Amino acid sequence: MITTRARGLANLHAGVTTLCVGIFFWVYAEFILRYVPIVRLTRQVNLLPYFFCVVSGMIVSTRDLSQLVARFHRLDLGDAARLSARQVGLMAALIFTMMFATQDRSISRLFLGTLLVWSGLGLLVLNAWLPRLLARIAFPRGKHLPTVFIGRTSSLAGLKDWIAQKEPLGLHAVGLLSDETTPTDAAALPMPWLGRVHDLARVLAERQVGQVVLLQLPATDNEARAIIELCQEQGCRLLIHNNLAERYTQPLVPTLEEGRHFYTLQEEPLEDPLNRIIKRTYDLALALPMVVFVLPPLCAWVWIMQRVQAPGPLFHVRERRGQRGEVFRMLKFRSMRVSPEDAAAESKQAQAEDERIFPFGRFLRRRSLDEFPQFWNVLCGDMSVVGPRPYMPLLDEEFRQQTRGYRTRHLVKPGITGLAQSLGFRGEILETEMLNRRVYWDLYYITHWSVWLDLQISARTLNQVLRPPPTAY
Repeated sequence: MITTRARGLANLHAGVTTLCVGIFFWVYAEFILRYVPIVRLTRQVNLLPYFFCVVSGMIVSTRDLSQLVARFHRLDLGDAARLSARQVGLMAALIFTMMFATQDRSISRLFLGTLLVWSGLGLLVLNAWLPRLLARIAFPRGKHLPTVFIGRTSSLAGLKDWIAQKEPLGLHAVGLLSDETTPTDAAALPMPWLGRVHDLARVLAERQVGQVVLLQLPATDNEARAIIELCQEQGCRLLIHNNLAERYTQPLVPTLEEGRHFYTLQEEPLEDPLNRIIKRTYDLALALPMVVFVLPPLCAWVWIMQRVQAPGPLFHVRERRGQRGEVFRMLKFRSMRVSPEDAAAESKQAQAEDERIFPFGRFLRRRSLDEFPQFWNVLCGDMSVVGPRPYMPLLDEEFRQQTRGYRTRHLVKPGITGLAQSLGFRGEILETEMLNRRVYWDLYYITHWSVWLDLQISARTLNQVLRPPPTAY
């Protein structure tokens, strides 16, 4: 199967790169010992524990490789750079943990630092160049997998890119069997037309076919049984393309539960307890120092400016919908003048020249400083540092009616900042398309969460605090 080939290629790459890094460790150490006296490294230093840390970091990083298996043979430079950064980061974490645990003062920090730098550069080259080389070596022309496709031409068009991407893994398209096509239409097909679906037995007997791909789920049990029996009789692999997403207009994610196969609407990395612990740790690591050291002087400054320009309460405390749609009270620095409570007026979105906002409040909003009290909500567990931004219950219900899948945002905790906001989608929502873009990136975040993604969003948000985008008001 093509998937097995891709997985094997990734494992082979992991083995080769780990071997290269391990050899480089000893070669570089010997080079430093002989030719670079400025680096204080002696032969009395026990390098073996650090060698094991380097190799262990590479082994642990194979988890990252598993996420790239499907396109491993065609990694671009960005993928290679991110993979190299994670590999070096894991090696560095293990090395510095070893140094801290053993209190080792004999090892040269300069040696370890330069080792990591050169290893990172070498891994960048290997990750960008080696997968393609290994694919050419492992799957030469003689080991191609001749493949016959069966089904509708429209389904074949949807798999055109997939077929091209799998050619380096040995997939070779022999032709198409389709009841929709006639000999006069065959010239427009991207591969030869071999006949009708009932001609499968003849094609398998006449050609050296290694794999049959059904472009859609069989219409009847009898049709499925006949194709399976023919493939088994000829010793031919069978791959059935799941076209349920076309039928239900929604991508479906396969999942295995105690040997039973199901489909779900999206991946949820934060349902993993370990991932939740990691995310909560990240939240506390940022929120605790903010609440202890930053919020008190910031509160004093905001209180003084409010007294001068718009007297009233320090905080703006209002209900928002959070995880599972539960209502919680979210804190913000008050940036508008005090007015009688009115749910309809409260749900009105702030505009660029909103008269309700006093001058210093406009400064707070533009720099996103009005959101800082929400670090208290993070400490309380109602929010996360990064996640979909929460809305007022009235707006939440209005947006639900306008956008399909909106309530999926409630699968995770809302955030002080989010992927949509870090990409510039903030401010007043004037049309449905603006809302759709925000919801798209919110759902992308939920299904693609990682610590690295949280770090990227946090860094972009910090940059926006320092250099506010035009949409900030």
